[in-house]
Amino acid sequence: MKIAVIGQSLFGQEVYSHLREEGHEVVGVFTVPDKDGKADPLGLKAEKDGVPVFKFPRWRAKGQVLPDVVAEYQALGAELNVLPFCSQFIPMEIIGAPRHGSIIYHPSLLPRHRGASAIHWTLIHGDKKGGFTIFWADDGLDTGDLLLQKECEILPDDTVTTLYNRFLFPEGVKGMVQAVRLIAEGKAPRLPQPEDGATYEGIQKKETARINWDQPAEAIHNWIRGNDKVPGAWTEAGGQKLTFFNSTLNTAGLVPEGEDLPIPGARRPGVVTKAGLILFGNDDQMLLVKNVQLEDGRMIPASHFFKGADSSALELTEEELVTAEAVRGAWKRILPSILEVEDSTDFFKSGAASVDVVRLVEEVKELCDGLELENEDVYMATTFGDFIQLLVRKLRGDDKEGECVINYVEKAVNKLTLRMPHQLFIGGAFVDAEGAKTYETINPTDGSVICQVSLAQVSDVDKAVAAAKDAFENGLWGKISARDRGRLLYRLAELMEQHQEELATIEALDAGAVYTLALKTHVGMSIQTFRYFAGWCDKIQGSTIPINQARPNRNLTLTKREPIGVCGIVIPWNYPLMMLSWKTAACLAAGNTVVIKPAQVTPLTALKFAELTLKAGIPKGVINILPGSGSLVGQRLSDHPDVRKIGFTGSTEVGKHIMKSCAMSNVKKVSLELGGKSPLIIFADCDLSKAVQMGMSSVFFNKGENCIAAGRLFVEDSIHDQFVQKVSEKRKEERKKERVSSPQLTLVQVVRGRGSCRSCHRAEPQGGRRRWKR
Repeated sequence: MKIAVIGQSLFGQEVYSHLREEGHEVVGVFTVPDKDGKADPLGLKAEKDGVPVFKFPRWRAKGQVLPDVVAEYQALGAELNVLPFCSQFIPMEIIGAPRHGSIIYHPSLLPRHRGASAIHWTLIHGDKKGGFTIFWADDGLDTGDLLLQKECEILPDDTVTTLYNRFLFPEGVKGMVQAVRLIAEGKAPRLPQPEDGATYEGIQKKETARINWDQPAEAIHNWIRGNDKVPGAWTEAGGQKLTFFNSTLNTAGLVPEGEDLPIPGARRPGVVTKAGLILFGNDDQMLLVKNVQLEDGRMIPASHFFKGADSSALELTEEELVTAEAVRGAWKRILPSILEVEDSTDFFKSGAASVDVVRLVEEVKELCDGLELENEDVYMATTFGDFIQLLVRKLRGDDKEGECVINYVEKAVNKLTLRMPHQLFIGGAFVDAEGAKTYETINPTDGSVICQVSLAQVSDVDKAVAAAKDAFENGLWGKISARDRGRLLYRLAELMEQHQEELATIEALDAGAVYTLALKTHVGMSIQTFRYFAGWCDKIQGSTIPINQARPNRNLTLTKREPIGVCGIVIPWNYPLMMLSWKTAACLAAGNTVVIKPAQVTPLTALKFAELTLKAGIPKGVINILPGSGSLVGQRLSDHPDVRKIGFTGSTEVGKHIMKSCAMSNVKKVSLELGGKSPLIIFADCDLSKAVQMGMSSVFFNKGENCIAAGRLFVEDSIHDQFVQKVSEKRKEERKKERVSSPQLTLVQVVRGRGSCRSCHRAEPQGGRRRWKR
């Protein structure tokens, strides 16, 4: 079929390309004139393919169609007009000319939201369903007969951009191609548009986007997200016009504590917090805004509203100057109308559009070896000088939202000065527990108090889960590529290796671990675990499964592996860091976020680990750590509706209870590693010296605090007494060594008398044969 494509943008380009792939002949492309010397993507693609391109600035004059335009169009002999994304008014002389007429794409479920800004109004009205319509053009305003419609669910925090990128763009392109296919096959319906449910709203402009504060928080949120990014919902506050972006109603766990921002007309002043700007509706419910545009055009994180601008410009190194020039070249390619890119050159005032933001971000990522950069960063630093400063700060790792304040406990141990965090770790910050509750963590070697540790409460669990959910759904963790995620985990493993002596010493201090064993096993295997799973990040793949019964169509079933969301991790006290690593590394590699409850009696390596995640650049909220009791913290994680999986190591009794809670709450997935006893059988024909050594190491390894310890020794009668005698002699030798060793770094230490591990035994024979005292 001969087709004329009338439209613009990447959407128009994709429809054009797919129609050609389907075998249709595109006889001409009609797009908009070049802007600032830059051609539209649709026109560029058609010119490369040798297809005639027309760029009429207008189609009519004084209400009459221009004869020259009609003549050029008619010469093409089009059988169908396809208008995939058309911002011009096309006269009926063109619309009705082809044999099959004209079809248009509209981003709403007509007859709802006829007119312009349809996506905006879908969100502003809080519609639960959205979608697009392809209809037969007529002389009304989006009132033609319906050909095809597809709908999707509107997510609570969808914006115009997310809805367009997630559904309206990819599915809309497919829909346009499907509609043309139906027309070619003679199967295209013409369903009259009903008037029931019809709505019409005008185009959204800056002057009409002012926020009305006399409405509920949900309505204010809908207004802000419906105007994000263009034209931007605004209000008067702080002596200037402020425009709000990136709004959410997900405020679970947020406390409105910070500096007040009075807003004329609002029921309550806004509150600038670490998380962003909290706003209130007339129902006293909260919403959170994460970005604010100032009157001078600068975009800043809402949490920085009361902070002065950073006037200290970084002095660039020679290597950074080379990078800056490479980025300058990218700006020149994207902004062809600009002869020279100066530090004062503004990206958007120079003619860049949203599609150029995507291109700039991708080019800079390639230039800077996968640097974590988002579209938001371009809006935050619109001039070249500011953009380079932002880029260099990111490359140096200095772009974090203020340095995390850590209240350390310091101790001189093992010729080291240990600096140990002791508060909860939630949303990338160390914070006190609700009510400032604390407890003592004890050195099991001598019973002394190491320090006071924050004791998590139920409300703290809710805050941590909310932070993990937000990081999963809205944060950088879900946006970066799998390879970038792996790079962060490799960086974390490197930091753990740099701090391995410190981690091993904390493990010896807090868990009573033998230092040399802690260094090699507790910490060493933890580092190896993170390196292993870092390599898995970009290798998590689905399957393609043939369906034999589907012949002759050769249909396939495709599977795709995706992260499930927030994972709760409950770990025991015998290998505090290693058990954390085994569970956490796998969850993170798959793209999940975690809330970790270390054993109440051994929290310190987990909290030191939290500090290292900050240094590694793991985004805030991805990892949260809550020292506290299992009956309170572990139970709430098992019951919480936003936790999608629980991983637990401990007793069988508690495991049964967790499994029941997971089933009753939201049927969350659960992985259980439960305790038990393992036998070691020694026969008379064994190498007795080796058997004694293996038997003792099987029982005493890690002080007997080992889930796979050989806690039951079965010795053949004929060698029983000899075996026991050799064990006793060997044990006496080791006791002599213990008496001359440092209490912190003994080769074999006292078994810790707490926790749920079922494999802790003392090698002291009691009574008859084959019996060992627990």
